[in-house]
This record gives sequence, structure tokens and C-alpha cells, in this order.
Amino acid sequence: MTDHTLLSTDESLPKIAIIGGGLTGLLTATLLERTFIQSTDIQSTDQFSIPQITVFEKSRSVGRLATRYRTDSQTGKNWQWAFGAQFFTAKTPSFQQFIAPWLETNLLQPWCAEVVALTPANGNTESSDIQHKDQWSTTQARYISTPKMTSWGRALAEDLQHTSITFKTRVAPFAQYPQNQTDDKTELFDESGNSLGCFDWVICTAPNGQALELMAESGFTESANIAKPKMQACYTLMLGWDEVQSLPATLTSQTLRWDVAYVNNSPLDRIFIEHQKPAHNDLLRSVTIHARNDWSETHVDDDIDTITEQLLQAAQHALHWDAETAPSQVDCHRWRYAATIVDNNEALGILVDPQHQWIVSGDWCGQGNIESCYQMAVETVQAIKQLI
Repeated sequence: MTDHTLLSTDESLPKIAIIGGGLTGLLTATLLERTFIQSTDIQSTDQFSIPQITVFEKSRSVGRLATRYRTDSQTGKNWQWAFGAQFFTAKTPSFQQFIAPWLETNLLQPWCAEVVALTPANGNTESSDIQHKDQWSTTQARYISTPKMTSWGRALAEDLQHTSITFKTRVAPFAQYPQNQTDDKTELFDESGNSLGCFDWVICTAPNGQALELMAESGFTESANIAKPKMQACYTLMLGWDEVQSLPATLTSQTLRWDVAYVNNSPLDRIFIEHQKPAHNDLLRSVTIHARNDWSETHVDDDIDTITEQLLQAAQHALHWDAETAPSQVDCHRWRYAATIVDNNEALGILVDPQHQWIVSGDWCGQGNIESCYQMAVETVQAIKQLI
């Protein structure tokens, strides 16, 4: 994932820990590397001029643009679901410039989806009412990562030259183990009490609920602000149909072809047709459905099998399948921290404790979207540059 031979061994250079290998963590590492390289005279620098950056990720992969797939044993083809973020926007010139190289390689592609408003069938109607709503265009593009939503995160990690990534490592709450008082560094530990090293800067990019646990009773000066953004859950239902199987008529309408449906009067929020996305032509028929955040939050601790049945019933009302057109593949995932509720459209921004040299960051510090990951990474690098 990274070239460890390029990591600095100069003890005088700052050591930076990033907790979380999601997009905020990867983008922060990327911008830190670029900033330190650009701020050094290229004629006089070598690999030892870059700070030692370490990313600690609790799972076995990076990026958190989640993709799930299953393979059909008969055809060898896949059903594939982007069960996390489905797309992202790039509204600011700086983020547009940042993503441009991946657009040139087609790893990132605009998704010009046909969007409809869908009102599910009820006791008075035999089929759902579908009305044209919008077409996403390149003038206000929505972007996807291909061939999977995880592909961009993996590419960001592969491009890191001066950062090591430690997987399957959960960092313990800062106050759980006593700190070394002989210097100004922060010693991090894993949940088993093993030291992960001492760092000049620690950047936490976890969701705010997890950030609260990490910073509890640590003396972090901005602890009270971590809880300000409200996070809501989201359930994601994943459906698939066999190659020889008929699709529900709602998905195959010849009069109004659609890719994304905003759902009314339902626990469901949006329906995405995966196999109609760019560079997804080889997929088996796959549909991802996000439940409403408020409904998901109300049922966040319910049994997942019960939730799956409830969402399946809602999906059947929306897509109107029968025994012959029912999905052959069903899966459901719960995101406990999915959506950020921003009061009056005022983003929190990163939280900085200059005394400890700790930063709490994440998309939830902004608008809760992927562009916020980039914006918070920019803020983090600026803060470090000012204080280093």
C-alpha cells in the first residue's frame, strides 16, 4: 500500500498520527505529503525531509467508500452495491482541481443520471407513480469511482509515498493509559495496551461519536464541541436479480427510463440502479436502496433481520415485484453514523488543541459529504503549518 523504504528515519522531523483510514484520513495524509514536499527546495531535499506519517485504521481496508459484491457461480459475473456514499460533488475550484487527475484516467467519472420522484403503490393504486425530476449533468456533476466506489480510496492510499498505514488497529481512548510526561509528544496505545509510538501531532478523523470516546477525560480543550453536530443512522438495502430472471416492470419502464429515484411516503429515501452507472455494464442487475435517515435513527438498535423485512416490504411497494420478479439476492447494512445534521448550514470546522497538538476532524465537521473530507483535510494542513 505504501513504500516503507521512503519513510523518514530522522528523529528531528515531526511524527504525525492519523486515526482513521477513511477519505478524510487519506486526503489529510495526501495533502500533508504534498505540502511538505512543495515547501522544501527540491534541489536540496531527499526522502528524509518528509515527516513520518502513520495512519491507524481499525478495519482491513481504506477509503470507506463502501462496495459490496457477490459472484454468480453460474456466470462468474457480479452483483455490486455501493452501499455507502453513492456519489459526490465538487463545487469548489480547489476540489475540482484536486480530482482532475483521476477524471483524466476515468477512475472518477461523472454520473449523468436520470432522476425521478417515485410514490409507491398503495391500496388505491396498482403501481408506483413515477415522475421525471431531474438529470444530473456535467455542469453540476455528480461523480462516482470506477469500477468500484472503493477504487478511489485505494488509489489515494497507493499514491502515498511517505505514509505508513497500519490496518486492523483500534486506538485506545487517550485517557486510558498514562502519558509519558518527559516530552511534549503523545503516546498512543491500542486496545490491548500495546504502545503504537509517540507522536508530535495526532489527528482523529473518526465519526464524532467515536471521537468523543477517544477524547473523553483526556483534557482535549474542544471536547464540548465534538457533540455539537448531530449524526443520524442509515440502513442500506441491497437487491439483485439473476441474469435469466425478469426484473420488476418499475425498473424496466420504456416510457420513462431512470437511474435514481427519490421515494415519497415511505421509509425509503432513494433507489439507485447500479448496473446503469458508467463502467458498470458487466454487472448483474443490482439495486441499492437507502432508507430515510430519520427512520433509520428511530430504528437504529432494532434487530437487523426485522429491519430487512420491513425495508423489503417497502421496496416491494415501490418496485412492485411478484413471485417471478422478486430479487434473488438480498442484503442489508446498518450505518450508525451516516448523516450530519448541520444547524443553519453552519459547519463546525476542525477542532484544534494547540497545547496537546491534537486535531479532531472528519466530514461531520463540515457538511457531512465527501467534499467536506477534502475541506477538513485542507483546514488540518493549514493548522499544522501555522503551529509547526
